[in-house]
Amino acid sequence: MSEVKIAAQTRSEFGKGAARRIRRDAQVPGVLYGHGSDPVHLTLPGHELLLALRTPNVLISLDIDGKTSELAIPKSVQRDPIKGFLEHVDLLLVKRGEKVNVEVPVHTEGELAAGGNLLEHVLNALPVEAEATHIPEAVTVSVEGLEAGASVLAKDITLPSGVTLAVEEDAVVLQVLAAQAEEAPEGGEAAGEAAAEA
Repeated sequence: MSEVKIAAQTRSEFGKGAARRIRRDAQVPGVLYGHGSDPVHLTLPGHELLLALRTPNVLISLDIDGKTSELAIPKSVQRDPIKGFLEHVDLLLVKRGEKVNVEVPVHTEGELAAGGNLLEHVLNALPVEAEATHIPEAVTVSVEGLEAGASVLAKDITLPSGVTLAVEEDAVVLQVLAAQAEEAPEGGEAAGEAAAEA
């Protein structure tokens, strides 16, 4: 798992006006919390944070005011619904060796059995418990040859060493649905043949 270093500054201004000023300077307001400590309000560099957040459950090494270094994972990210820029981020303080609950993206590989079946992702992300410094970026599931009616349960997914499920073992993650045959409109074939003959 990748660890990204980001320099952050503590902030003492709060509210919408302060947040707007921070964003205008290509920065993102954030809060670091966890371990029973008081929340620390931060200002983070927007572009670096955006790049870091492309990796799910990225481990961020925060250099705060050039004085302290803390490890954190993103817990909640708010984006502008239209433009997509970062509006605010909540970061969870973690320690090396500590176990955390996160959701890991589920990727698939392989081809379903022939017949135009559809694969439904019941869970796009799998809840797991992992060491904060060893969170997998994703889990990969083979769907090779699965037929309609087949499903993949949480317990069927091979997890990396040290990672355990944080969801019921029988939770359905993926299922294969039979393709629905489209009904031809009434008289469609006859009308088509008549048009071809004309």
